[in-house]
Amino acid sequence: MPNSADMSREHIVHGFAPVYDEHSRILILGSLPSVKSREEGFYYGHSRNRFWPLLSQLLDEPLPRCTAEKRALLLRRGIALWDVVKECDIHASSDSSIRSVVPNDLSQILAAADIRLICTNGGKASELYDRLLLPRLGRIAIRLPSTSPANAAKSLEQLERDWSVILPYLA
Repeated sequence: MPNSADMSREHIVHGFAPVYDEHSRILILGSLPSVKSREEGFYYGHSRNRFWPLLSQLLDEPLPRCTAEKRALLLRRGIALWDVVKECDIHASSDSSIRSVVPNDLSQILAAADIRLICTNGGKASELYDRLLLPRLGRIAIRLPSTSPANAAKSLEQLERDWSVILPYLA
């Protein structure tokens, strides 16, 4: 008998285009936008996700407040942003419930930009990248701790220390 998570999974097709341009030097990959991000229409839209505050602190930039400011920050600082998952079955925003994954094709970003570092935001993105994309691309991704509010074990200061590995690639 299926459990409640199995019965309440829905099929999600990723609805956001990647953010990148020819000046992008690092690529940060999440797993799949959360329910709140899908409602907001852009990456890391949950008010308690620490992605935007973390990038602001790390890069000494003002906290972006709207999608246009977030996109501008990424492009100004050479950061490409997308997700590993193109489509899957998922329960709400639970990464652990992700099944039947179709990965995104990263070739458009890798062909257009001199990506020097690929990073994953959290364990599930890392696991999916290693299983589904690493064999195709032959490029290792650095696993960074999740900025999700579910990763309460890490303070913003700890995340900043861990994520600082991206800085040399942006110089």
